Amino acid sequence: MVIEQDVKLSDGRTLRTYDSGGGDTDGQTVVWHHGSPQTGVPLEPLLTAAAARGIRLVSYGRPSYGGSSPLPGRNVASAAADVERIADALGVGSFATMGASGGGPHALACAALLPDRVTGAVCLAGIAPYTRDFDWYEGMTSPGGLRSAADGREARELYAATDEFDPASFTSEDFAALAGAWSSLGEDAGRAGQAGPDGLIDDDVAFATAWGFDLAEVAPPVLLVQGGRDRVVPPAHATSMLAGLPRAELWVRPGDGHVSVLDACPVAMDWLLARR
Repeated sequence: MVIEQDVKLSDGRTLRTYDSGGGDTDGQTVVWHHGSPQTGVPLEPLLTAAAARGIRLVSYGRPSYGGSSPLPGRNVASAAADVERIADALGVGSFATMGASGGGPHALACAALLPDRVTGAVCLAGIAPYTRDFDWYEGMTSPGGLRSAADGREARELYAATDEFDPASFTSEDFAALAGAWSSLGEDAGRAGQAGPDGLIDDDVAFATAWGFDLAEVAPPVLLVQGGRDRVVPPAHATSMLAGLPRAELWVRPGDGHVSVLDACPVAMDWLLARR
């Protein structure tokens, strides 16, 4: 049974958290960072894979998602302090961290800024810090949201007023995943979208501006998992992060897109457990 709890922070905010229980609190806990947009409710395939491995799965809604309070001006690094408070509230000591798509950078933030607690990190289809070393937008079917976010929150808000999802962003494998094992992801993203665009706007601004930490600061081991056919976050982003992270390896799944790559989550959990 997943326990839902609002964790109250010292600044008056609350973060809505979800805790599968089980496992222990010394490395068999995995903190999941959801994609953009989602509510933070743990997805069924993740719960199933975690339960089969004795993992305690903890997830939460980032600020302005799924009942969590806003945090104006947040950057990617802000996730680390929030996760530390959640871990303290739930009695979690050390933990691994894992995120997909928009959750990937936030998982890396925890690994960079909480090195005494994070045993390892997995980043699936995660976006890289903005750089001019390569064309950061090349290969993205719909980069408009991130391009506007680079000009600040007001510009991203204006873009959100007319923004529509482009189905060409997903491959046939992605749509098959959404119709099958990952149907809960599509349903949850729909609920997050209906609640308003603020969480997604803040995510995009955080991605397209300074993250608040450098990849070189990520001391724990990192696994990058990338779909070779991803049209949302192209493979060049994973390659760029691999070059910047001190202790990283990259698994490329040539036939996967942005959603179907999530089928690697169970074996990625195995990878984390091996690094306790």
